[in-house]
Amino acid sequence: MIPPVRRRPHRWIALLATTCLLSNGLAADEASPPDPVAQEGFPPLGTEVMVLDLDALAEEAAREAIRQRYRAAPSGPTVDTPSRPSVPAIALRPAEPIEPPPVTTLKVMLDWYPSPRHAAFYVAQERGLFASRGLEVTLSTPADPDVPVKLLAASRIDLALARQPLLHLEVDRGLPVVRVATLVAMPLSALVVPEESDITAPGDLAGTRIGHADADSRDVLLAALLHDASIRDDEIETEELHFRLGESLREERVDGVIGAIRHLLPRELADEGLATRVLRTEELGIPLHDGLVLLANRDHLGPQRDAIRRLVSALEEATVWIANHPDEAWSLIATAEPGIDTPVNREAWGQVRSRLSLSPAALDQGRYRRFEHYLFEAGLIEERHPVSRLAIDPGAPSR
Repeated sequence: MIPPVRRRPHRWIALLATTCLLSNGLAADEASPPDPVAQEGFPPLGTEVMVLDLDALAEEAAREAIRQRYRAAPSGPTVDTPSRPSVPAIALRPAEPIEPPPVTTLKVMLDWYPSPRHAAFYVAQERGLFASRGLEVTLSTPADPDVPVKLLAASRIDLALARQPLLHLEVDRGLPVVRVATLVAMPLSALVVPEESDITAPGDLAGTRIGHADADSRDVLLAALLHDASIRDDEIETEELHFRLGESLREERVDGVIGAIRHLLPRELADEGLATRVLRTEELGIPLHDGLVLLANRDHLGPQRDAIRRLVSALEEATVWIANHPDEAWSLIATAEPGIDTPVNREAWGQVRSRLSLSPAALDQGRYRRFEHYLFEAGLIEERHPVSRLAIDPGAPSR
């Protein structure tokens, strides 16, 4: 570091003044004979005297001294000067690596094999909406539609898709499940019968054989229809069919099936030469309910709540994008899950898409309260549970 220059203004001024006087005296001696005035120590009369700015000369001399010292010092950005502090020219060691943000893994099980009603999940996955929120979401298909809720209750998976009727049934049975989002806000299930069938209303079910897709189809939907029609359980036969609904109707092993997806099975059977009629559950006296909901394990809700909130936010963004870009959305879904791209699903896409919930987190408490009351009055559940036990909005402040 160059040492600071200490100025000595008085010494400089005295030196310059003495030099000036001596110079003037010598010049006067050589130019003219002795002058009596000059002999008294003053310059001859009429002589022009230049008065120097000694302060300016001293300042300039000081600046020149600094410049000389700077020129003599080593050059480069590491040299300290009064106007340029020393900075390192190179990094002394590599920068610390930037750690990636933490990723939360969520295992989600569908309620059925992949179909258009699961569109929000596939679009969110393909458009990176989960990843952008720090989530790694894995989707799986059940071998049995009654399995997902059981695996959820056993903490084998993080989230499960189901229908609202099943939620009420399983909560009454004591399972720690709770609704955290709605993907389809209208019923999708229906009672499907052959076109020539005599079944047109719940009262026509006596003496028939009805197949069901899953537990809530039998213990909630079918049981509610029988209750409203005052038909005893022993007046009807039931058969558990799971994924074999179409096959059983086609082979005439049953007189009808309940729990079938109304937008898919009738078209599938029509392609195989069997005409059918669809009896919608809400038109048979069963209250409106959510057709597809996302369930979480209540026992693990605390530590998972933030991740669930982020997942539901991604589903909402995906659903809005689907509404704005329906054709692009279908191409994206078909690419992500080629098994969905069938003539039946392509035809159903418009109807299912219009029923997707644009606000998955939004909770219609009145709907859940009314459905719970209906099931309790019909004797299908033993206890009437508060809405807070059945469903929550994961984005709402926790109490």
